[in-house]
Parts: sequence; structure tokens; C-alpha cells
Amino acid sequence: MALREIEYFYSTHSAFAYIGSSRLREISARHGCRLIHRPFALSPVVEAAGGASFAGRTQRHVDYFFGREIERWAAYRGVPIIDHRPTYHDKPLALSSGMMIRAQELDLDMDALAHALLEAHWRDDIDLTDEKALTHAATNVGIDAAPLLEKAMSTSVQDTFAKNTQEAIERGFFGSPTYILNGDMFYGQDHLELLEQALNTPFPAPGFRNPPVNAL
Repeated sequence: MALREIEYFYSTHSAFAYIGSSRLREISARHGCRLIHRPFALSPVVEAAGGASFAGRTQRHVDYFFGREIERWAAYRGVPIIDHRPTYHDKPLALSSGMMIRAQELDLDMDALAHALLEAHWRDDIDLTDEKALTHAATNVGIDAAPLLEKAMSTSVQDTFAKNTQEAIERGFFGSPTYILNGDMFYGQDHLELLEQALNTPFPAPGFRNPPVNAL
């Protein structure tokens, strides 16, 4: 019997991907699913969906959605997390994403590695552009980072990163994390319970229709 697959779109610095990571792995293991990791660049996806850039949001919005919500969900999931926005959070994601993509090409334990990088960023405040920090995170889950970092910035790997980002835009995703099961989108780690429900008993096919936004 073929494993069921969950497409897992996320950015390697995503707080909510980290908060949901252990729960997602539990669900996948319980239901015999395979996670297909699709790291992408977050900002272009959010802005293409009509969301404001981080700098374009009000302080109240940032404090609630990227402060209080992170605190509460981390406590609810039992996830250790730092008490501030990571120091190096705005640095590029190309290296860490390339590392993940190369790991998938080599059929390594992507689930463990993704969790390790997310955890290192949100618990230990690492810089995701620092090869030594990435190596340490990988070593902690028994993965040799050298062959991953060697190819992480190669043209072929970065092309995959760009394609993941473009696909997320074309499929109308709102941000990270986004899970896809049988073509159905579950956006945000707060929908993991719905994702598991769909694995137990599929929801009815989409049927609700809205008028075009410009007609409202």
C-alpha cells in the first residue's frame, strides 16, 4: 500500500512551522504519511496573497500575531521558544532552504532536519546563514551537513527553491506553514487537527462559492 503524502510548504525561519513541527510529525507517523518538504521564500508569497510586508504592519498587529499568538501556541503545543523575535530573523533563507532541498535529494531524514533547523532558530536564536550553526543543528539529529552545504547554493538547488516559491504563489498560498492533502489546503499549524481529521475521514469536496471580491 502506497504511503499517503502531505505536501509541506514552509519557510525555514517560520515560527508557526516550528510550533507545529512536532505535532505534524506525530500525525504523519500515526497515519503512515510521507511529508514532501517544499521550503519557499516567505515574503513574496505573503505579498502576492495580498498580505502586508512585516515592515508594513502596525505595531499592534505585529505584537499580537507575531508575539502573543506565538507565546500562546508555543505554550499550548509544549514547544520551547525564545522570548523575542530571533536576532537574525531577517537574513536570507537561501542557504538553509538549499540545505533542506539537497537533503531531500539525498533522501535523508527531512522531518528531523527541518525540525532541528526551526528549533535552532526559534529556541537557540541561531543565524540561518551561518554554516557552523547549521552544521551543529544537523549534527544534533545525526546528519552530516557537509554534503548538504556543499550544494545548497548550487544553481540546480536554488532553482528548486525558486520553483517552490513560485508554485506557492500560483497556488494562492497565504504563508507558512501550508499543508496540502489530496489537493486540499490547510493553512497554519492551528489547522493541524483538521488535517488529521481529514486523514481519518475526508471532508466533503469543496462546494462553497463566493462572488468575485470586486463584486462585494
